[in-house]
Amino acid sequence: MMQINKNRLDEATEVLAEVLRFEAPSDAVLSDFFRHNKSLGHRDRGVIAETVYAVLRNRRRLEAWCGERATGRRLLLAALIKVQGISSRQLEGAISATEQRWLAERQAAVAPTLSFAEQADLPDWLAERLAQVHGEAQALRLAQALNAPAPLDLRVNPLKAKREEVIERLRADGMACEPGAYSPLAIRLAEKPSLTKHPLFVDGSIEVQDEGSQLLGFLVGPKRGEMVADFCAGAGGKTLLLGGLMRSTGRLYAFDTAERRLARLKPRVARSGLSNVHTSAIAHENDARLKRLAGKLDRVLVDAPCSGLGTLRRNPDLKWRQSPKSVEELTGKQGAILAAAARLLKKGGRLVYATCSILPEENDAIVDAFLAAHPDFKLLPAQEIFAGQGIELACGERLRLDPMTHGTDGFFAVALERNG
Repeated sequence: MMQINKNRLDEATEVLAEVLRFEAPSDAVLSDFFRHNKSLGHRDRGVIAETVYAVLRNRRRLEAWCGERATGRRLLLAALIKVQGISSRQLEGAISATEQRWLAERQAAVAPTLSFAEQADLPDWLAERLAQVHGEAQALRLAQALNAPAPLDLRVNPLKAKREEVIERLRADGMACEPGAYSPLAIRLAEKPSLTKHPLFVDGSIEVQDEGSQLLGFLVGPKRGEMVADFCAGAGGKTLLLGGLMRSTGRLYAFDTAERRLARLKPRVARSGLSNVHTSAIAHENDARLKRLAGKLDRVLVDAPCSGLGTLRRNPDLKWRQSPKSVEELTGKQGAILAAAARLLKKGGRLVYATCSILPEENDAIVDAFLAAHPDFKLLPAQEIFAGQGIELACGERLRLDPMTHGTDGFFAVALERNG
């Protein structure tokens, strides 16, 4: 059972107050806090981060339990009691007598009646939207799956290792793990050990990557010697997978509008052993540097900027940082990016549009509008593409993944082929 002392509780209260401003991603706030508090050990950092994330995941229910004046400090105490199973007795010495009395009062109070959004631990607008799409019962199950912590998935680098060998080595090192259910390169760990100094990570044999994210690379299905682009590469997790599937042959472009994200990709490329990756920071989707590639590429992956609401297991603050307005702004960008990326493809080339969103307006609506405006593109059945690679996944034409059904983050993806 987790133990927490006064110093850890005060530190968690301090960083939670900053996180609840929602001015920056919670992981960035926590990283900055730990960077300025180097005396905190690995265990202490884990306790603080776990408690902060418990508040973010369960905020609506905790607010209802706290009643009026649900301050950040009180939410933190409520998370310890209601989510993490810490008893009031265990908190003696860490909290004031006033806080002890308040906790006793709340524990003795009648449990509040929760609205649907409070049961789902989602903002009203998102709970209502999911209920419209799935019905309340299914939406509630999906929300509960999204509000649970994510497991730790690894991807084996096919240039350096075989999955069976990696599993054997990890187990020998005391790490319980199993092969992924879908991706031929995925390994799921039973716990979340620190891997940055493990020899397999240091030599580039493994990377941390959700199994659902790995499947996007197999949907692109790049072949040796092809010209391929990761149009919104970010820090390059999918770029590394594409390069591995290409066996480091051909030419693989990694484009992004954020040069700092691409900078983080370069040491990962070096560690992976890939020699076919070419990074390029672009100003926007119509950058002049893209025009010389028009009609020349075999495959393009568009992992579009999105709300990220399929990744709430890892980024629970996103449900509080996104809004209907921000989603509407994103859909405009998504359509423009998809149209621009399509211009890079040669006849017979494959375009994969993907998001880590669970909202139809970022997914099907974007694809349907694109197909209506581009009759020279057709939809390729995702299930058949996977079957051709030995991946058994019943998904029909369009890939839809979620933690409730597949145990992965929430993803949407379609494969399109240029036929004219």
